[in-house]
Amino acid sequence: MTDIMMSRRSALLGMGAMAAAATAGLHTSAAFAKAPQLNTQVPFFYRFKNRAMQVTMDSDVPWPLGEPSGAFLRPTKDVNGKMLSDNFLSPTNVVLEQNAPVVNTGKNLVLFDTGMGTSKMFGPTTGRLQQSLKEAGIRPAQIDSLVISHAHIDHIGGMVDAKGKRLFPNATVYMSQADFDFWTDDKDPKKAKDFVVHARKNLLPYRDRIKFFKDGEEFLSGITAMSAPGHTIGHTVFMLSSEGKQLCFIGDLTHHQVLLVERPRIEFAYDTDPKQAVASRVKYLEMFAASRIPVIAYHFPWPGHGYLSKHGDGFRYHAAPMEIVTIPPKPEAPKATPAKKG
Repeated sequence: MTDIMMSRRSALLGMGAMAAAATAGLHTSAAFAKAPQLNTQVPFFYRFKNRAMQVTMDSDVPWPLGEPSGAFLRPTKDVNGKMLSDNFLSPTNVVLEQNAPVVNTGKNLVLFDTGMGTSKMFGPTTGRLQQSLKEAGIRPAQIDSLVISHAHIDHIGGMVDAKGKRLFPNATVYMSQADFDFWTDDKDPKKAKDFVVHARKNLLPYRDRIKFFKDGEEFLSGITAMSAPGHTIGHTVFMLSSEGKQLCFIGDLTHHQVLLVERPRIEFAYDTDPKQAVASRVKYLEMFAASRIPVIAYHFPWPGHGYLSKHGDGFRYHAAPMEIVTIPPKPEAPKATPAKKG
């Protein structure tokens, strides 16, 4: 029997079987029934190591900033939109993540920034940090240090609950005195009222536990404050050092992985001093790129861990691969045994 005859016979037999099934009232599609779509996601935390330090990224969930030209100043709407479109991002709605790292140094359990808390000023999605910490197996009472990059609401809003009770009962707070003084002073009508209200609500309940660091001070083992003013008067980034390996939490040094990285001299509407913020941004991005120092960025795409490289007059952000399973080094191939001479 030829191959063609066999193929025709197989096809006819298959068709006959399907017809018989239909006659018997069987639905042949049942064997290929689609599963229902699920709306759940993975827990919002991610762990990686910086040598002896363990970093757990916890999310307070992103919020939509909207059309970019209102916040990212100077370039035209078309320029901003093209930069975003060229990077496969929406040109009409900039989304900012909120990535809060918990760092276990071996001596301290340190949370950097706390998200929006109960405030919905920037939309209904925020305020998830406590749930993310729970999913990561971290209890708020275990955190002994809160490190604040600056006192804007999306960084200090999760320090207390709706009634003003401290959510981190055993934590000492570390921040710049300049930012504390500026944002808790409610006498200046020129300041954004909501920012002042929430700074006072979240910071004053910890007043007896706040310690002010100095620029360049290693205020906790392996954690050094580096002044980066402009976004706020006391905005600070933090170098984490362990066994010779550095990693920097950059807070709001740059709010966007494209707009303020590829063109770091763009001014941002929410900066206290936009020109000073540009100077700080360019200075540190140059350092990170030249020294190949990895960063954790509060507002970059989840989980906000990656590298910067120089690109023309600006930079490029390269997200670090997420390593869910620790990949061991490839074992060396066994050395060939020399053949014995007969």
